[in-house]
Amino acid sequence: MIKKLSRNLNRQKRHLRIRQNIHGTESKPRLSVYRSNKAFYVQLIDDDKQTTLVAARSQETKVVGSNIESAKAVGKLIAEKAIAKGIKTVVFDRSGYLYHGKIKALADAAREAGLQF
Repeated sequence: MIKKLSRNLNRQKRHLRIRQNIHGTESKPRLSVYRSNKAFYVQLIDDDKQTTLVAARSQETKVVGSNIESAKAVGKLIAEKAIAKGIKTVVFDRSGYLYHGKIKALADAAREAGLQF
């Protein structure tokens, strides 16, 4: 009998496959995205030292909910915080989420605000 996996379990399996090829350093950290039903969480991570350099979440913005406008606001916020710390280039880690909709909006907003990936 074939057991159907949940959507989140499939995402976690994709995330593990992606993480085998993506690695962040202090000069080029990993931009990791987590999306819940109510919020977005984004971190810039140095995998060599295993530390979070910069973090942003949708609760810090004035946009309410987990929608495309919220994703754009978080993308802009993380880019502003990163540039203030002197970080201009990052490696994008979509955490197994498909690159469309909210995740794409977050990435595009971060690029428009000055991050390069």
